[in-house]
Amino acid sequence: MFEGQPKGLYALALANTGERFGYYTMLAIFALFMQAKFGWGEEAAGQVYAIFLAAVYFMPLVGGIVADKIGYGKCVVIGIVVMFLGYLSLAIPTGADITGKLAMYGGLALVSVGTGLFKGNLQVLVGNLYDDPKYSAKRDSAFSLFYMAINIGAMFAPSMAKAITNAYLGKYGFAYTPDPSTYGDRASEYLTTLSGAYGLCFGVACISLVLSILIYFGCRKWFKHADVTAKQAKAAAAPVEELTPKQTKDRIVALVLVFAVVIFFWMAFHQNGSALTFFAKKYTDLTVHGPMRVGFNIWSLFLIAVSVYTAFSFFQTKNSRVKTGCAIATLLLWGGAYALYSHMSNPVMAQPSDFQQFNPFFVVALTPFSLAIFGALAKKGKEPTAPTKIALGMLVAALGFVVITMGSFDLISPKDLGERTQNILSPGWLISTYFTLTFAELLLSPMGISFVSKVAPPKYKGLMMGGWFVATAIGNYLSSIPSLLWNKIPLMANWGILIALCVISAIVMFALLKKLNAVTGD
Repeated sequence: MFEGQPKGLYALALANTGERFGYYTMLAIFALFMQAKFGWGEEAAGQVYAIFLAAVYFMPLVGGIVADKIGYGKCVVIGIVVMFLGYLSLAIPTGADITGKLAMYGGLALVSVGTGLFKGNLQVLVGNLYDDPKYSAKRDSAFSLFYMAINIGAMFAPSMAKAITNAYLGKYGFAYTPDPSTYGDRASEYLTTLSGAYGLCFGVACISLVLSILIYFGCRKWFKHADVTAKQAKAAAAPVEELTPKQTKDRIVALVLVFAVVIFFWMAFHQNGSALTFFAKKYTDLTVHGPMRVGFNIWSLFLIAVSVYTAFSFFQTKNSRVKTGCAIATLLLWGGAYALYSHMSNPVMAQPSDFQQFNPFFVVALTPFSLAIFGALAKKGKEPTAPTKIALGMLVAALGFVVITMGSFDLISPKDLGERTQNILSPGWLISTYFTLTFAELLLSPMGISFVSKVAPPKYKGLMMGGWFVATAIGNYLSSIPSLLWNKIPLMANWGILIALCVISAIVMFALLKKLNAVTGD
């Protein structure tokens, strides 16, 4: 799994892990923050959330254009600094007035620009490591490992947000509740305190960026040779893949076709911070009983995720000493997870943001299974191509929303429910939805990034990686549609729209497979 990978992969993955930890800590509570601070409803909060996500994923196009001219590493460093200033602006306490809104919008703009300079160009550096023929066959598995690593940061983010929120609320004599009216005359004070707690979560992102930049510079020698644009490589007389104008055009067309299709995956997938969070708040029983409690202890989840890797190492290694060590480590990890679970209160009181930790947990835990399955198929010469995996991912995403649709039968429509809650559904419905959507994500996202890094013409690598994120940006903006319709149509109709779009996109992708595979020679 980890054998034969260049050290630069791990350095770049860890640098991204720190940045993603801060980003997802902020994102876990962002929609809830706007509701608590400004009193906005689901429609307004969902719209700003979607615009921000769109901006975050659109700016890598600009960042890629800039990087193709001045260098990928320079843009990564500048991006970290700009993001730091953005999160700092969000963390500074302000009132719920025009000043507070301007501070929030300014901070969001800086985070978007900084992410645009950082995110895509860091992934170009990863891709450049695999331009070396020595590592080229490991490109897909490398991006799966890279994707797994950054989700470790995302996995811990909701728990960090919850811990900060609970500690701050407790300081003022409050405990979290999705219904502020519980506090009667103190409801306004509770919301002010809650928004202050959420504001502290933005400060976590500042700290995580400091860790990222330390990792980046501390391990730079491992990937410095990959920080070369096509122009720089040509000037240094280094070998650069030469393409005819037709080959360049065909590759760009193929990438644009993929970008157009995956827009609808991201529209569906990024309901985690809006519609699915609103669903958790309005319809899900946040009083968790029994074995399901283990999912709401992040350290138990972490130990379980690590045990997947030690168990895989046990079966894959041929060294008897290593095999014994892996067996012991796996048993200890399981024992530790059970010990943490057994000391949890029963029931456990969850928060809506807690559910966002399941997707990254499943990414981390399921990545070894994904690598093992496709590795076995590759040995038999039957591994699906990256475009085929993307098409399959769209179908699995549709299945994920079938799950939540089944849970939505007989629920009162949001437009009839109003500000009330109907907390009657087991958390298992949302957890199962995230589980299924994660399978889709593992088929689509790392494979899509790998496909772009492989197919993009050398002189347009930054631009094409930016194009992938533009598709994500458009999908993220369209993710606001379920929020806009939240109080206007039945829940099942909302989920049905997402199912239909994913199925149609999968059909289109399968129709394009011959053309896309021809570009890569697969």
